[in-house]
Amino acid sequence: MNWLQKLPGYKRTPYGFELRLLRLMPRVLVLGTLSPLLLSGLARLFYTEGTPAEIARKIEVFDFGMIGLAVLVWTAVLTIGIGCVIVWLMKGPAYVADGYEVSHSDKPKQD
Repeated sequence: MNWLQKLPGYKRTPYGFELRLLRLMPRVLVLGTLSPLLLSGLARLFYTEGTPAEIARKIEVFDFGMIGLAVLVWTAVLTIGIGCVIVWLMKGPAYVADGYEVSHSDKPKQD
């Protein structure tokens, strides 16, 4: 028995925006991680006024915001990537799911 029997006469749908978006995801992931890291480093140059405790607090709050931004980018990339993979798989070849005969398909039983 062939478990992956393709449906006869089925034509594959050409790939579209989902494949371009899927190929873009690694770049978005890298830039979405490095940008908050760079901004966090730059914050140490610009927060110079106040007592050392105030400066440390401002930098810490900014770092927490940048960590949140990085996590937001990661979850967005993961969610969009899963959606793109699902659409990509749905556009692939169709397979026969239930290729067996049902005994009463033509003449259902009447009670």
